[in-house]
Parts: sequence; structure tokens; C-alpha cells
Amino acid sequence: MSRKRFEAAAQSAAASLGVARTKDLAGLFARGKGVEYALTMLQDPGACEAIRTMYEVAEQEHVPPSEAAAYLRGYLAGQARQRDVVEIRPVWSGPATPGVPVRPTARVLSEVVGRAEQELLAMTYAARPYAPLSAALRSAVARGVEVHVVVETRTGADGLLHGPEPAEAFSDVSGIGLWHWPPEQRDHRPARQHAKLAVADRRVLWLGSANLTESGVHRNIEAGLLVIGGTAPQRAAEHIRDLQRRGVLQRLKI
Repeated sequence: MSRKRFEAAAQSAAASLGVARTKDLAGLFARGKGVEYALTMLQDPGACEAIRTMYEVAEQEHVPPSEAAAYLRGYLAGQARQRDVVEIRPVWSGPATPGVPVRPTARVLSEVVGRAEQELLAMTYAARPYAPLSAALRSAVARGVEVHVVVETRTGADGLLHGPEPAEAFSDVSGIGLWHWPPEQRDHRPARQHAKLAVADRRVLWLGSANLTESGVHRNIEAGLLVIGGTAPQRAAEHIRDLQRRGVLQRLKI
């Protein structure tokens, strides 16, 4: 029997918890422990909502605890096998050459956003409105993807960013979480949020030099890599999430 809501809730919990804690959660299900016990034992504030949702949906869809545990373990095993197969492709912005087939940044970035089914994390230094990216992000939010974008601020850039705040590039995309690295959290001055990346469902990672601007993804000469599979997408997402949990990255309101 297909239980799509339960499967989605379990995958969301696994994405929030990471491998080790997901194994712990599977063990708690196998032992018949309830949600409050699980929350106390796992002690992961960032995953509380996902854990509660999984328990609620498992009860609503009459999924036995032993089956819930087996699904979590099977999901982790499948993810591990998927990580064993790694595909790495070069990605470029700017002029193309006829003899070397490369994938353009604008297209790859839209594909990464389009691949996300549960979680999309992105980081950029500068950002400007770019209609294709905004449309892809709106579509992701509409299909239930949890989207977080980390941007630099003009204050954080200490005078090196001009014009509107980078966060304003996403003002027409409702439902996404905007984050920044507050100056008071920076151990060194000057220090800047200079990362440029996007990671979908901890399985696909784009990492490059291009900012999330039309110039960066389309006009400039920029270089990057698309990583499909392996541990790099998982580790990148876990690092961002951990920076959020520790308060190094904080919510940004515009």
C-alpha cells in the first residue's frame, strides 16, 4: 500500500535529523516509544516539528511502529547507496565554445531548484531579481519545498555592496526563509558571507563563483560544479543547518 504522506514525513524527519539521529529515531519506533519520549531523547530543536509530523501521519495512516522503523532504515540504506554513485559536471556562465560542451549556470540553477521535493538551501553574496530563478523558487514553494536562502547584507559587506539589499531580490517569492550572518557573529573584521551554492534534498549540489544575479548566472564568465550524489550535498546541507541551529546564521526580515 502506498503511503505517500507518511513517506514524505519520514523523509523530512530524516533530512532534519541527519543519518545518526535518524537511526536513533528508527530504534525508538522499533521499541514502540512515543513522540514525547523521542523528542526528549533526540534533543534536536530544529527537527521537533518534523518528528511530531511523522508520528502524527504514522498514526493517521495506521503505520505500525515496526514498519515506520523499517522504512527509516530502508530510506537511509537507499540514500547511502545513492551517495556511492557520484556525478560531477562543470558549469559555466558567459560565452560558450563549440568544441567543449558545458552546461550554463542559469539552466543548471533552475534545474537544481526544480529537483527539490522537500528542502532547498541556497547561499549568495549579491542578489538581484532574476525572473527565471524567482519563478523556479515560487514553483518550489508551491509544491511544498522548504526553501532557505542565505544572503549577505549591505552592513555585513561593510560598504562593498551597493544598491538595494540582496534580500530584496526575493521579495516577490513568498514563503521562503531568508537568513544572514550578523556582524556580531563574525569573529574577524572584515569577514563576509561570500558562499554561492544551492543544494536540493541533500542529493544535488551546485557550487560556484556566480552570485544569484542575472549577471552572475548568465552574462559574466563564472565557473562552478554540479555534484549529483556522494556525500558533498549532504555535508553542505548539514553544515548550513548546523550554522542555523547554533545561531551563527539568523533569520532576516525585509
